[in-house]
Amino acid sequence: MITFLTAIITLILGYFIYGRFIEKFFGANDQNQTPAVRLEDGVDFIPMPTWKMFTIQFLNIAGLGPIFGAILGTMYGPISYIWIVFGCVFMGAVHDYFSGMLSIRNNGASLPEIVGKYLGTSIQNILRVFTLLLLIFVGVAFVTGPAGLLKDLTGGGLNLWLYGIFAYYLIATLLPINKIIGKIYPLFGAALLIMAFSIAGVMIFKGTNGSFHLNELSLGSLKNLHANPAQNILYPMMFIVISCGAISGFHSTQSPMMARCMKKESYGRPVFYGAMIAEGIVAIIWATAAMNYFGNTNGLNESFASGHNPAWIVNEICNTWLGKVGAVFAIVGVIACPITTGDTAFRSARLTIADMFHFKQSSIKSRLLVSVPLFAVGFFLSQLEFSTIWKYLGLSNQILSMFMLWTAAMYLAINKKNHYLISIPATFMTAICVTYFLVAPNKNGGLAIDVSVGYAIGIAIAALVFTWFLVAAKKKISSVNKEKITLSHKLK
Repeated sequence: MITFLTAIITLILGYFIYGRFIEKFFGANDQNQTPAVRLEDGVDFIPMPTWKMFTIQFLNIAGLGPIFGAILGTMYGPISYIWIVFGCVFMGAVHDYFSGMLSIRNNGASLPEIVGKYLGTSIQNILRVFTLLLLIFVGVAFVTGPAGLLKDLTGGGLNLWLYGIFAYYLIATLLPINKIIGKIYPLFGAALLIMAFSIAGVMIFKGTNGSFHLNELSLGSLKNLHANPAQNILYPMMFIVISCGAISGFHSTQSPMMARCMKKESYGRPVFYGAMIAEGIVAIIWATAAMNYFGNTNGLNESFASGHNPAWIVNEICNTWLGKVGAVFAIVGVIACPITTGDTAFRSARLTIADMFHFKQSSIKSRLLVSVPLFAVGFFLSQLEFSTIWKYLGLSNQILSMFMLWTAAMYLAINKKNHYLISIPATFMTAICVTYFLVAPNKNGGLAIDVSVGYAIGIAIAALVFTWFLVAAKKKISSVNKEKITLSHKLK
């Protein structure tokens, strides 16, 4: 109980203390007119209330991520608590805040355009392709899963449900953001939070009356407790498995949507930083529930070994602890929330393409021009095996977070602020991504080379990238200073 409550309290304190520090450090200023006000178009740029933006942002970045990821990550043991808590406060929430605020400062630009401004056009072009692929893969992954579950529940054909969900995706992507997303998504976001808090309430109640014992984090548990540690290497694989709840590059593709709806820069902390902290709390709750429902980490691993998956575990816990209400929450969590994540992924893809080719999106015709080919590609990919799609999502997701962190670090360096607050986490994520690609098993998308060699190469490449960043930052600062001098002379 102590570990669980301490983790929750630390996350909340992180929002109020470190979140406020980051807000001041960035320099949020309500005197700056936001894109939602300056560029309002009735489609994507629409001012919204803060509470609505928070719930939409939370649902967009969360979905099943902090549930399934936390459950899978807990297979490594209580050490997952450390990554979720400190990763969320010092990396994930900062990552989300900067991705949203830099979008606000750049007319609501999508991720590749922001990256291009601070890291150069070469990296921008790579990110354009990479981001689009990730968004499409996320959209496809979160349509095939719910479609399969709906097929099992109703006995209908898989393609029939795929057609239905893709049709909904298209409508939600085309309509102004204040229609379906603005009206329905806050309800789903609230349902996801209520489900998590209900599970937490049950654990606290059972823990205080002595009917339930929560495992605590101890020195003896600071090791890999996975049932198959040789194939599931603690570092770096746990850091990839637990992305939502700690840090997730996918969030940087979602934040620009709310950046186009924000009336004041001061709303950035509750919407961007706050939604990520809320996701971290949800991840801690589900990590604790999964670990303790089966007695301990070994019990959880045995459940997976017997053929169960995260969806089954969510359904089992909800039904057992919350009864009929829990069954409803389980359906919302396992079916509705993935669909909402998928459709915002496709909407982000539309905005990314529109920014790339400078397509105005005010008319339905221009939105169709971008969306129809996008969904055609998505439907084609939905015919692939789900495991094939999912295998590449984890690493791709964290690679994107790595680029966003380096972008934020460059922004700080250019503005003569302490970039180490973000460049050090960026270096850490670089080492994780490179090492994962080298040492992870082939079935997980890695090369499966010797672990000690992979660690050495991963650290070396991360150090080289950090050195490149320092050199590039000096050049960038020099270039900016020259531009300022030139402009000053022209004004004179």
